Amino acid sequence: MSVEAPVIAIVDDEPRMRSALCRLLRVRGHAAVPFEEPALFLLTLETRKYGCVILDLHMPEIDGYDVLECLASQHQDVPIIVITGHDQPGSVERVQRLGASAYLTKPVDEEPLMRAIEQALGQRSGVER
Repeated sequence: MSVEAPVIAIVDDEPRMRSALCRLLRVRGHAAVPFEEPALFLLTLETRKYGCVILDLHMPEIDGYDVLECLASQHQDVPIIVITGHDQPGSVERVQRLGASAYLTKPVDEEPLMRAIEQALGQRSGVER
């Protein structure tokens, strides 16, 4: 019996960022599903479980804060790695209160992102949050 690898959802409105993250994750052996629109991602939660989510914080219409609040209200237990190109005072604290497991700024460096993903997926033991 084979165990299916956890799928990582990428929720980002920037096509180049989604594409780059998908490529990186696939090269590193992870399954990735990109979402341009947060609403589409949220709809999939009814039928699909994700190992973790990489979530852009600033998007039109529904932003990352809205997604985090929705996940919390639905009691979704999925690790969220927030990424943003617009770091602002108080953002880290706010996303942590909403349940994010990591906060990274764009441009996202590969190794910190991979460490955050490994931690989120529970693949590394002894890693501190």
